[in-house]
Amino acid sequence: MSRARISRKVLALTCLTVIAGLTTGGTAVAEEPSPTATDTTVVETAPPPEPEETDLIEGAPTGEASAPTESPVPDPTMGDDEINLPTSKPSATLDARPCEPGYRYTPTSKSEDFHKGVGAEQAKYNGTSRTARSTFTSEVTGKVGIAFSGELKVGGTVVVAEIEGKFGVNVSVELTAKLGNTIAVNTPPKRTTHARYGVYRLKSYGYNQYVYANCTKGVKKNMTVYMPHRTGWVL
Repeated sequence: MSRARISRKVLALTCLTVIAGLTTGGTAVAEEPSPTATDTTVVETAPPPEPEETDLIEGAPTGEASAPTESPVPDPTMGDDEINLPTSKPSATLDARPCEPGYRYTPTSKSEDFHKGVGAEQAKYNGTSRTARSTFTSEVTGKVGIAFSGELKVGGTVVVAEIEGKFGVNVSVELTAKLGNTIAVNTPPKRTTHARYGVYRLKSYGYNQYVYANCTKGVKKNMTVYMPHRTGWVL
């Protein structure tokens, strides 16, 4: 067989191979590699943190806030007696059950005590090989009052009365951490004990709501309140 015929056969076979690859999705078309387990990154999200101490508003209002200038939008979570709001502030003659107009604070649940320090933190290191007794004494006198996040529409004394009545605890508008209070604790070998004196505040949740003269109610405004509960050390 002549070389010319062999060349023509080789060329024809090559063309058929290329055409077959293009029409059947063969090796002529490259495929993207599938992702492996190492190509996937899983991101875990955390719930929003509680308000930090710097986010709180220190000091409760001394009195009640003024009445709303406009009727609030009804809250869908309210009962039937709460959603029929007037277009303007009603008078006591519109209802046979007149109410004293004003804001109300209603506590719903309580959490735990959070410490608010007065003065600088103290620390003592035990460099011995035996347990040592560390004594701490408060170095300043300071007052700690109510703190809150959200909107507080009533005075501090109102909040105190409502929380004490709801939970059966003793709280105050303000407590004083005094100079000279002393505590002694054991510090293990080669360890440091940190101590700070101050006031523990009870954290609770509730809402403000305006009550009109005809006993209809405005929108609930949720808030968190920190009430002075007791003085003490945090170690």
